[in-house]
Amino acid sequence: MYNSRIRNRNTNRPNQELNIGYSSDAINNQKNNQVISGYFPKQNSVKAMAIKKVNNTLCGLLICAILISAISYYFVVSSEIQLNECSRKTTLLNVENSELQNKLDKLKSFNNVDLTMQKNNLLKRPEKVIDVTAVQTNTPKKTLTNKAVKPKAWAIGY
Repeated sequence: MYNSRIRNRNTNRPNQELNIGYSSDAINNQKNNQVISGYFPKQNSVKAMAIKKVNNTLCGLLICAILISAISYYFVVSSEIQLNECSRKTTLLNVENSELQNKLDKLKSFNNVDLTMQKNNLLKRPEKVIDVTAVQTNTPKKTLTNKAVKPKAWAIGY
């Protein structure tokens, strides 16, 4: 009876709750063998600890994979930006180059004509300059004729 009162004070439960699903002898033996009373967490089984280790390892690998993919995505995006900038600069240089090529071709053609003229000596300076006096000629005056203005024919429809 003395053990019964101690058991009830430590657990703050009536005896009926302690006996649910277990034999009363096993419970009494367990309570009598305890040196310290209180709440103690259950020990994890080896299987549960192995599963926990595997889960923690997989979570770590997943976090590493996410970090690696984020870093690689950053480098891909930055290199694509640089590639687009280089493409834009190349396009601008090509346009400028074509304009300069057109100007160069034009200058070369003028230079070729000039060299040809110099080689063939087609344009010579005159040796003598002849002065001619102006001659008076009678030019008939143009008479203005007044043409009749036709009325505007308006188009109807299309």
